[in-house]
Amino acid sequence: MKIATFNINGIKARAEALLAWLDAAQPDVALLQEIKSVDESFPVELFADRGFNVETHGQKGFNGVAVLSKLPLEDVVRGLPGDDGDEQARWIEATVVGKTAVRLCGLYLPNGNPAPGPKYDYKLAWMARMATRAKSLLETEMPVVLGGDYNIIPQSEDAASPETWVDDALFRPESRAAFRRIVNLGYTEAFRAREPRPGHYSFWDYQAGAWQRNNGIRIDHFLLSPQAADLMTDVQIDKKVRAGVKPSDHVPVWVALDA
Repeated sequence: MKIATFNINGIKARAEALLAWLDAAQPDVALLQEIKSVDESFPVELFADRGFNVETHGQKGFNGVAVLSKLPLEDVVRGLPGDDGDEQARWIEATVVGKTAVRLCGLYLPNGNPAPGPKYDYKLAWMARMATRAKSLLETEMPVVLGGDYNIIPQSEDAASPETWVDDALFRPESRAAFRRIVNLGYTEAFRAREPRPGHYSFWDYQAGAWQRNNGIRIDHFLLSPQAADLMTDVQIDKKVRAGVKPSDHVPVWVALDA
């Protein structure tokens, strides 16, 4: 089972690029972030024509997450538990059924800038809620995959120029500590489990020639429960997608499970 995460930065702007990548990469499941579309406006037919089941949790103009799956999806849940007043569309769950049933969570974690401030407080509160949900998912003892745009640079090795991110919400000590608390519940950070070396990124800003200078950061991650980690056979970053026509500022990351 090949599961990908991809912040597409707008389905309307990126539909052709997304379809080209789907055709080339052939994931079984794609977790999308920043669809920037209400559910009713999401172009479901483009993906249904390619054999994907589609579930969305959208929001007009901002945020929004989706799951595309060539395998059946069950028990779809929209929204991160713990705050009934949170209207931001950043979390979607579903069980995908291959050889093994896997619980998938697609997430778009808040950016949090400027920090400190209300947006940063929201980021940390959201991460605390995520930790609570991540702990409860572990208690199911099924393979669980938490994939998406975390807006977290976990370590200095995950930024080409870490010194420029010191005061940013993505790299502040409180953000990284909140990320570690989730990992330390018992999750495996898939990419780092396979590739300990620096120089691997999933985001390059559109400004200041970041892509051309490879001035990137790694903020798109998969966290795997022990049952999912035992099934992992590969994990990769599709860096070349950033050089395509009208690219997102993110590239796909994918993990393969024997499931």
